[in-house]
Amino acid sequence: MADTSTKNAARTRAQNHFAASEQRDSLVKQMIAAERAATEQKTAKLRALRLAKEEADRQAARDAPPPAAPAKKRRAPRTK
Repeated sequence: MADTSTKNAARTRAQNHFAASEQRDSLVKQMIAAERAATEQKTAKLRALRLAKEEADRQAARDAPPPAAPAKKRRAPRTK
């Protein structure tokens, strides 16, 4: 009889250990998922800001007058 209670106690301890381990694993997975979602949200926000800036730059370049051509310099005549 002592044998069965020892086995049951060992089994119970093992089950408790594995249950705690599974609970920790689940918590870690939830934390990783939350961090991943936050990172994806930041990335999407930054991408939207970058695309808006690029579009504003393209619009400004389209609306800007063309640059004036630089004046040509005359070369001095060569003397012998």
